[in-house]
Amino acid sequence: MAEHPSACTAQARLHLVHPFLSLVFKGRRSKMDILRPTLIRIGGRVYRKNLIQEQAYQQEEEEDFCAGPSDCADEPCDAFVVEETGKGFQCKVDVPSPLYKYIIGKKGETKKRLETETRTSISIPKPGVEGEIVITGQHRSGVISARTRIDVLLDSFRKKQPFTHFLSFALNQPAIQEKFLQFKEEVLEKCSNDHGVSSSLFQNPAKLHLTLGTLVLLNEQEIQKACDLLQRCKEDFVDQIAGGKPLTVEVAGVEYMNDDPAMTDILYAKVHMKDGSDRLQVIADQLVERFVASGLMLKEWDRVKLHATVMNTLFRKDPSAEERNYTMTGKSSFKERESFNGRNILKLFENFYFGEVQLDSVRLSQRFSSDASGYYATSGQLTFS
Repeated sequence: MAEHPSACTAQARLHLVHPFLSLVFKGRRSKMDILRPTLIRIGGRVYRKNLIQEQAYQQEEEEDFCAGPSDCADEPCDAFVVEETGKGFQCKVDVPSPLYKYIIGKKGETKKRLETETRTSISIPKPGVEGEIVITGQHRSGVISARTRIDVLLDSFRKKQPFTHFLSFALNQPAIQEKFLQFKEEVLEKCSNDHGVSSSLFQNPAKLHLTLGTLVLLNEQEIQKACDLLQRCKEDFVDQIAGGKPLTVEVAGVEYMNDDPAMTDILYAKVHMKDGSDRLQVIADQLVERFVASGLMLKEWDRVKLHATVMNTLFRKDPSAEERNYTMTGKSSFKERESFNGRNILKLFENFYFGEVQLDSVRLSQRFSSDASGYYATSGQLTFS
């Protein structure tokens, strides 16, 4: 029989839409949490997260589950494999080593509670050693319950990890870099007296790029999975759209991200296909759609906003800073930013022409890295030819 929720330290329920399943977590409640609860997709299933108000937990390692071992007794196991053994049942979970700590918990409390409440044993590889987490138990329902809770816990903490890679188009060709440096020089010459404008805001010309979407890839297996998906996308639709040839793109004009140009944080150069078609946009949108469907990327927007960052207030304190991670790190970093007045820049450089470029590949770029050209190190790529 399941423990009464009042005996639990965790306080947020996750309901499986179909079939029904309850799990319990900590969390804070808001009006939007009630009207439009968060949906979590794991292994082809959809969970609805309903939060129950409680004091915030102090450390993320303490985030736990609380539910009785009989909660999942009737749960069908079509999302993962449960093997029958001579001593009962077992299920193996591929988990990147950086996430082990969230299953172990502070002083092992999360692991112990999971094992106690589901009547299972959970074997976790040593820290830093890649491998499988193995769940064993005498009852199939207990193994399924433990596996489901681990999946939800991992999904929750994976979303809190800073992104490690991103899909990009490189815009660092010599002609573009030269025009960008001209743009920088003219902006500083004409607008340096405007509030917040300084040379520290400008992008490194060797790293000019278009970002399609960000990924959290925590081990070599996940990186390889992303590389393999890129190649499947090439075969499935990219070759047909691109026609086996580079895409000719023009980079022209500047625009800002926020609502008030007098309080600008990001200024970007606009891009468009020279032939006026939407092929670049279609490729970008379909790539992101496929990566989201695979679970490698979170859906952030209905369509990709094609832009090349040329000025960013994050660069003011850290010249190596990347574009913000919209799902996590950007929320806190924006509070610490010193915005700049971009009105004159937008007026004077509204139609500034950065040049024409041939885009011949989509790269899986590694955050905080550089290759011989100064661009981001490439973990894999999809070529158009």
